[in-house]
Amino acid sequence: MKFIKHFVFITLLFSAIFSKLEIKAQVKINISNKGQQNISNQVYIFEDASGKLSLTEVIAKNKFNANREKVANVGLTSSKVWIKLQLLRPIKKDDIYLEIKNPTFDQVTLYTPIEKGFTSRKSGQSTSIKKRDLEHQNVIFKLAPFEKDTITYYLSIKSVNPINLPIYLGDFKSTVQSIELGNVVFSLYLGLILTMFVYNIFIYITVRDRSYFFYVIYIISVGFTQASLQGYSLLFFWGDNIWLNNQGIVFSIVFVGITSILFTKEFLHVNHFLKKFTPILNGVIICYAIGFFVSLVGYPIQAQIILQALTLAASLLVVITGILIYRKNYRPALYFIISWSCFLLGVFIFILKDVGILPPTFLINNAILIGSGLEAVLLSFALADKINIFKKEKEESQAEALRISTENEKLVREQNVLLEIKVKERTEALETVNDSLNNALFELKEAQSQLVDAEKMAGLGQLTAGIAHEINNPINFVTSNIKPLELDINELNEVIMMYESLDINGDIEKQINTINAFKRRIDINFVRTEIKSLLSGIGDGARRTAEIIRSLKNFSRLDESDTKPVDLNEGLDSTLVLIRSTFPHQLKVIKEYVNASPVECMPGKINQVFMNLINNAVQAIKSKPVIAAEEYLWVKTWQEDNQVKISIKDSGSGMSDEVKQKIFEPFFTTKDVGEGTGLGLSIVFRIIENHQGTIEVLSKKNQGTEFIITLPLHTK
Repeated sequence: MKFIKHFVFITLLFSAIFSKLEIKAQVKINISNKGQQNISNQVYIFEDASGKLSLTEVIAKNKFNANREKVANVGLTSSKVWIKLQLLRPIKKDDIYLEIKNPTFDQVTLYTPIEKGFTSRKSGQSTSIKKRDLEHQNVIFKLAPFEKDTITYYLSIKSVNPINLPIYLGDFKSTVQSIELGNVVFSLYLGLILTMFVYNIFIYITVRDRSYFFYVIYIISVGFTQASLQGYSLLFFWGDNIWLNNQGIVFSIVFVGITSILFTKEFLHVNHFLKKFTPILNGVIICYAIGFFVSLVGYPIQAQIILQALTLAASLLVVITGILIYRKNYRPALYFIISWSCFLLGVFIFILKDVGILPPTFLINNAILIGSGLEAVLLSFALADKINIFKKEKEESQAEALRISTENEKLVREQNVLLEIKVKERTEALETVNDSLNNALFELKEAQSQLVDAEKMAGLGQLTAGIAHEINNPINFVTSNIKPLELDINELNEVIMMYESLDINGDIEKQINTINAFKRRIDINFVRTEIKSLLSGIGDGARRTAEIIRSLKNFSRLDESDTKPVDLNEGLDSTLVLIRSTFPHQLKVIKEYVNASPVECMPGKINQVFMNLINNAVQAIKSKPVIAAEEYLWVKTWQEDNQVKISIKDSGSGMSDEVKQKIFEPFFTTKDVGEGTGLGLSIVFRIIENHQGTIEVLSKKNQGTEFIITLPLHTK
């Protein structure tokens, strides 16, 4: 490891030094007749940082720097890169082909000199394959024979991918042979990938091991990534769409990175052996997603920089994870480490080639293909070894299970006798406990029934007292008016009798004067007025009595079990009339009714709800430490769509949140012992629930309480 670190450091140092050297001598390229030749170290390069200079301006600046490396490498840059190459006239007057073995450039323009200026031809991802000099994903230009001793060509390149320039010259035959060799190599690689895919997908279908599933997805991602980097996705997927080609390359890197992490987590059982690494691996997945997002929003170069660094870091992290898990005696991790080391070496070589440290030889150009191919094969071996381990463990566990089963069978026979005795004893004990529980349950039900009856009787007693008080007032009013009315009627009878006893033959005037004197004595006008007043009072008492009887009749429909359309306003008024006697004299009742549609309900049950809630409101007001000069009870109804709402709100003492959470629980009460059963609001809740309605409580300490009942117009 120390040797590798020193080697990389020295290589980077010398690369940095030599990249700054400018070679002023003009190199002229002698075209060989012995196949393709690499001319990368014989060209001149100029970076246009603005990306806006024309060819004329570039020639005028004359700031080209000679490249003496085996590969002209600019790396990731937003600049437009210009290349200048001077060719000597070849001996053979055949067509020459200029090939840049990199299919990922956005746009490449070749400028060929003519008598007056230059002509231009385009290639790269923006140019359709069919419009190129040779139908291939690499940049290939056909250079026609020329008569001059030398000719100077210019190339301009624009790309969001790394600008690595393995530039080759050759005749038609050597160029085609190079292309065919590349196709053969990739075909062999693709065949290997497809073989691994088919073989392992078949195993996955057979054994249903999730590791095989993630391995198959990973193999697909590796093949797709290599197809994108080698330019085959340009041929078969994206066409000449620059955006799709560039995003396809980024996506392929993200795809293979994420699937490799997922496969690592599943195959190595990271959650089991190395749980603390799980968040780190998940973080790498998130970083890959962020890199892809950066590319999508318009920063592809920055995304490529992120993803290159992330790929190297992720590969090292995966190998480290495998090493740590292997140290926990998990044997499949050994195959995993070896396979990923092959891939890591390929990635490392490929990145060093991208940054210009290593030359683009055949093996180096195909480093990832070779590394990923070896990795695919070795990972397949690792999965097979994992299955063998599981098979062996299963056989061992079955043998152990058989031994344990034999011992258990013996123990079971010995324990059966004791168990039967214990079961019999336990059964008898359970029967005894069961009888006790049944008795307790019966007594509990009896007690509950008695409490419910007590609640009903308490309500009935309160109602009866209210009715007696309400009826007693108008009856007393009637009886107190009867005696004065009787006296007034007797006096009128006397006047009438005096008129009836007049002697026609006697002194009429004298008799009339006597009668008039009697009328003055009894004040006949007052008597007439008093009779009218007494009769009016008796009529008022009778009407009030009739109103109470009518309210009682409306309220007392407790035995009605069938639902019927009912006017809730009428039920509220009846309830208020019947329990009016319990109101303190400071209480002011404010009614806000609307003419809502009749509600289909059991009227007696709903009236019972109203009485319980109004009684609670009155008691809450009476329980205030200091009763105000005016206390209020608001009763309000309104309709919302197919529902009617009733609000009963008081200005009483209110309740805390803790109490509010428990008020509908059976037997919960805040009253003193003996003053309540705690079933009133529980019964209210059950009645509203049976009507498919809801009840809501709004209350704050010392700020009063509001109950809001919601009932549907029609029950289902």
